[in-house]
Amino acid sequence: MQEGMPVFVKIDEYKDVLEVLKLINDKLEKAKSVLAKVNELKSKEDNELEMWEAELDDIENKLSLMNRTLLDPSL
Repeated sequence: MQEGMPVFVKIDEYKDVLEVLKLINDKLEKAKSVLAKVNELKSKEDNELEMWEAELDDIENKLSLMNRTLLDPSL
């Protein structure tokens, strides 16, 4: 096919191509939406895990202090 030459397509085929393109665009938007929701859930999960880790660190520090106090009353 030479460049610059007109391309002739049957109207029915053109409409089919437009429908397929619309379907692909719709699926792409749906995939983007799902990915955004997954990212949001992952972010919430990361925040929860950080809070749990901070709480566990706090408990560990308090337990360590209790152990030192009970095992070495001279402190």
